[in-house]
Amino acid sequence: MRALIAVLFLFAFSSPADAESGLASYYGYGKAARSGEMTCAHRTRPFGTVLTVSYGGRSIQCRVNDRGPFIRGRIVDLSVPAARALGMMSAGVVRVSVQ
Repeated sequence: MRALIAVLFLFAFSSPADAESGLASYYGYGKAARSGEMTCAHRTRPFGTVLTVSYGGRSIQCRVNDRGPFIRGRIVDLSVPAARALGMMSAGVVRVSVQ
């Protein structure tokens, strides 16, 4: 019963306005991340925020450590380790959902 209440509480206070979908790309430049760390660039989310990025049935969590992307239509730029984990390296640009 407590678990159900906890889930309902989280659902009630999670804002759908925080969710977005759009195009994502990856970058191998910019701020150096620790080896293998999954990071990303987002225009508005605060630095240090952990985002859940989903594509093709896979989901990863990455930490915002940079600003961008600055190309119209893109909502997030992922580091190479994050792009590999998501399985988007060969595509380059894919449609994702971000929470």
